[in-house]
Amino acid sequence: MNSNAPLLVVVDAANVVGSVPDGWWRDRKGAAERLRDRLASDGVPGVAAAGAVEIVLVVEGAARRVESVAGVRVESAPGSGDDHIVEVVASAGDRSVLVITADRELRRRVGELGAEVAGPRSVRP
Repeated sequence: MNSNAPLLVVVDAANVVGSVPDGWWRDRKGAAERLRDRLASDGVPGVAAAGAVEIVLVVEGAARRVESVAGVRVESAPGSGDDHIVEVVASAGDRSVLVITADRELRRRVGELGAEVAGPRSVRP
């Protein structure tokens, strides 16, 4: 892994937002924006101490209109969010990658590409 490049943290927005039954389904875009804003202000607990971090929030469906902010690049998946996350990880080259999701199949797919995986609780209280 390239220790000079910032750690790439890829967050599965739909999976993380859906991990807490707080009414997110009534406003999927708003829920994704709240997650984006929390990531922008708080980062990923325990990861910032490791050095430079680049956060990518992958959104899909009704959340596709969420925009990037300082500290969080938002990528709208043209189709499946999971497939787009796999593409982001595959294009990372030799960078260290951490994917935030609880999706078992996605965890397997990105793990095969060398990414580390953490669950939604790592970014959601």
